[in-house]
Amino acid sequence: MPKLLRPLSLMFFAATLATSAFAQTDSQKAFATIKNMPGSWQGSTPDGRPLKVTFTVVSGGSAVMSEILGDDEMVSMFHLDGSDRLLLTHYCSVGNQPRLQASVSADGKTITFNFVDATNLASPDAGHMQRMVLTLLDDNHHTEDWTFIDHGKVMKESFDLRRKM
Repeated sequence: MPKLLRPLSLMFFAATLATSAFAQTDSQKAFATIKNMPGSWQGSTPDGRPLKVTFTVVSGGSAVMSEILGDDEMVSMFHLDGSDRLLLTHYCSVGNQPRLQASVSADGKTITFNFVDATNLASPDAGHMQRMVLTLLDDNHHTEDWTFIDHGKVMKESFDLRRKM
């Protein structure tokens, strides 16, 4: 290789490495979006009862806690497992803790969490959260669609939430 081309090759190689080092996975991008949701969100349950959800960045920014405040208070924790897996652990009012893994839509606005496993699940068909779909409509408006399954019976709850200003 001519002497003149060596420095150019090295600069190109260094630029390629730098670009790939800063490229984020879909899971990292989705987690960054969730980290930008702290605060209080208000809406109502499908039957019209008021609902409040809070998002708090915790543990030095390594997790986000979501608290559903209402008749059945529940906590969910979002966190990355490595760089390519976004998980949600849901601490359910029925006493189990399902873990769900995220997949992200092409536009990044819909994050779908599907059941992976659970602790304190009495049997595989015992009641547990099976899915949660988080749809980001804008910085101050999102929906959460929760799917609970119990011995084959599917129950769904949808929340339309707006940031409390």
